[in-house]
Amino acid sequence: MSIVTKTGDKGKTTLFGGKKVSKTDPRIEAYGTADELNASIGCALAYIKNSDSKKILNQVQNDLFKIGAELAGAKKKITAKDTNAIEQEIYRIEKKLPTQKTFILPAGNQSATHLHLARTICRRTERRVLPCKPNPEIIRYLNRLGDLLFIYARMENKKDEAVRY
Repeated sequence: MSIVTKTGDKGKTTLFGGKKVSKTDPRIEAYGTADELNASIGCALAYIKNSDSKKILNQVQNDLFKIGAELAGAKKKITAKDTNAIEQEIYRIEKKLPTQKTFILPAGNQSATHLHLARTICRRTERRVLPCKPNPEIIRYLNRLGDLLFIYARMENKKDEAVRY
């Protein structure tokens, strides 16, 4: 089967279950932004060396596929267990970092800057998903994911003492 279906040539796409909607439908915007987030995390992974972080972010990428599918009408669901795994990782990493006392510029080394970019895309994904009135766990998950990406950026910059983290 070819990737070229030509079904989108008239500005429509098909959700799970066969319903056709405009490509401007809020659900399409939401899962398209989740896909963009997923790709940006893939870019960050090209620079991250920490194997624990890579493992977690690989799972996040799979979770983002689940979120996209759920927004498109599939039965897959993001769960509290998925969100709690991210939250526990945040707590684990926070213990290794000094207390944040000021705002931190979204800058630093290559891995950190890609993580900061992914974080901002994550926050946009939250905003795009909200009008779809999704499973509330999706919003919780994305909110924690934005926090995780920020913490990971700080951790990546900590390796470079010349950069504030």
